[in-house]
Amino acid sequence: MREIVWDTETTGIFPGDGHRIVEIGALEMVDRVLTGRSFHSYVDPCRPMPKDSQAVHGLSSDFLTGQPVFEMIIDDFLDFVGDSPLVAHNAAFDMEFLNWELKRIKRPVIPHSRAIDTLEISRKLNPGAKHTLDALCNRYGIDLSGRTKHGALVDAELLARVYVELTGGRQIGFDLAEAAVAEEVPVERVTLAMRAHAASPEELERHAVFVAGLKDPLWVQ
Repeated sequence: MREIVWDTETTGIFPGDGHRIVEIGALEMVDRVLTGRSFHSYVDPCRPMPKDSQAVHGLSSDFLTGQPVFEMIIDDFLDFVGDSPLVAHNAAFDMEFLNWELKRIKRPVIPHSRAIDTLEISRKLNPGAKHTLDALCNRYGIDLSGRTKHGALVDAELLARVYVELTGGRQIGFDLAEAAVAEEVPVERVTLAMRAHAASPEELERHAVFVAGLKDPLWVQ
């Protein structure tokens, strides 16, 4: 099954307050395995970046000015996504921003029924625990050392690993099979030499002595 794990960075919390998407990152998974295909783009929000938001993701107005506007990247994003389910952490947030932008340019919105929310999955599996992406990475032993600030693509990569853990993890056999395919290792049928099962004369002699010593065996009436 094909799924898209994705994330956004924005200028703020609520699109209704005039906040916009500034980055989109998405990764393709097939049967819970990353394929290596991805989509990533920064987006010029055509508005100033608040300092508190810049502190989260590090994207400044100077950096974003001149990047493609949303209208220029949305077709490539939608082509990449296709009709696949969309996996996100706190999916309502990302879906609200994406659909707000789509409405703004008079394009059809994406139904929320296509979203898979890892936040909801985590809450059901571990009620009362912390459910931030950082907390989930720590819970499942996923390395965060290379992440200094939030970023749509790096967070999507972390979320992909978290999603696999939340949905049962990967079986060792699949890992080995993938390694064999990657290295083009031929799969061969292994045939073991036939083993001799007949008892030796010494074993037959010991067995006869054992049977002779049995008291009132059932087979003697």
